[in-house]
Amino acid sequence: MSNLLQGLNIYLVGMMGSGKTTIGRHLAQKLQYRFADTDQTIQAIAKKSITEIFQQEGEVYFRELETKVLAELSVYTRSVISTGGGIIQQQLNWSYLRHGLIVWLDVDLEILKKRLAGDQTRPLADKLESLLKTRRPLYAQADICLSIEQEQTPQAITNRIIETIPSVLKSQV
Repeated sequence: MSNLLQGLNIYLVGMMGSGKTTIGRHLAQKLQYRFADTDQTIQAIAKKSITEIFQQEGEVYFRELETKVLAELSVYTRSVISTGGGIIQQQLNWSYLRHGLIVWLDVDLEILKKRLAGDQTRPLADKLESLLKTRRPLYAQADICLSIEQEQTPQAITNRIIETIPSVLKSQV
């Protein structure tokens, strides 16, 4: 698989609660890639939670910071990068994402609602349905679109991604 990827980064996109961070860690480990999470990187840089950034600085500031972090992370190779749910809404971000392989973890709205019930750390969770409706066509531009079922384990999803990669990439023989 490493030969086929030739160091190409893998970007995981999808709604909050879709499992990007968990799947990203599994995928990075299996591919022997480094792992980065844009939201975790933003929190480390800002020394604030995402919720605090939204409350104190606003969403526009957060999105600008998100783009800067994505730009910096995309410089590396052999990385699995878990992105924030709204990263696909900024056209500039697509210029970074397109330099790698984009994987959309498509999770049904009802499953997302269950996963996020009571989670106060997600500033936009109350707008889940409208966000999904707006973002779905953008997510659909990913190279790999995986429908995620409730009962699937992170390992099973990781294996599906790895199995799908060869059909998307052309072998460099």
